[in-house]
Amino acid sequence: MTTSIIPTLENLYDVTQPHQDNRGYCTLYWRRSKLLVKPLGRVQQPYLASLDSKRSLVKCLEHSPVSLVSIDPKLGEGLLKFWAEACEEAQKPIFLSIPASNKLPNQPLQRLIDWIAALVLLLLVSPVMLGLIVLMQVYSPGSLFCREWRVGERGKLFRAIKFCTAANHNITPLGRWMRKYSLDNLPQLFNVLRGDMSLTRSSCWTLEDAVQLNQLPEITTSWEVEAQSHRLHLDSQTL
Repeated sequence: MTTSIIPTLENLYDVTQPHQDNRGYCTLYWRRSKLLVKPLGRVQQPYLASLDSKRSLVKCLEHSPVSLVSIDPKLGEGLLKFWAEACEEAQKPIFLSIPASNKLPNQPLQRLIDWIAALVLLLLVSPVMLGLIVLMQVYSPGSLFCREWRVGERGKLFRAIKFCTAANHNITPLGRWMRKYSLDNLPQLFNVLRGDMSLTRSSCWTLEDAVQLNQLPEITTSWEVEAQSHRLHLDSQTL
């Protein structure tokens, strides 16, 4: 017998009702193992307690047949981070919903060139990186690396690796010098090796950029669902 990981959902509610606390809520669409996370719309769907807790959402995603999540940038930076971190813990890839015209094409030859160039550069600058690590340990002890969410190829969200240049939210003198010469970005060569970023194509968006630059028309994809009958039931027997 299949046991649901959230309480039974008996009643539907209108997510646009004024008496509901809509903070943090969104509309979910489901089709072909893909989950679309979009801003609130005039659609009735079950209340999902899992959206209030990242831990519960992670469990829902882990036990669901979802193969990837596509999220609308109109939801704002806070919700983007919330879902990105939950998908990261659940080991589910998450993509930003952007028009196909803005998505970088998959070019195997270009990826190979990026990989070789990143490997060569990493070997060349490895003494510099080791020297910076030693200086950071002496002058600004604490975390050596920080990981920031970025929007990569085809809108995929990933963690970009950087040297930490601040302590207690205040930039250090060493960190200010590293930022001046962009030395804090050297660890991103590992992201290039992983295929998250490219050395030759345009730089990746931050989540803040993605939200601010979101003056895009509504997305229409081949697997987007308009009909209410296709809404996601995370409490279904497929979990």
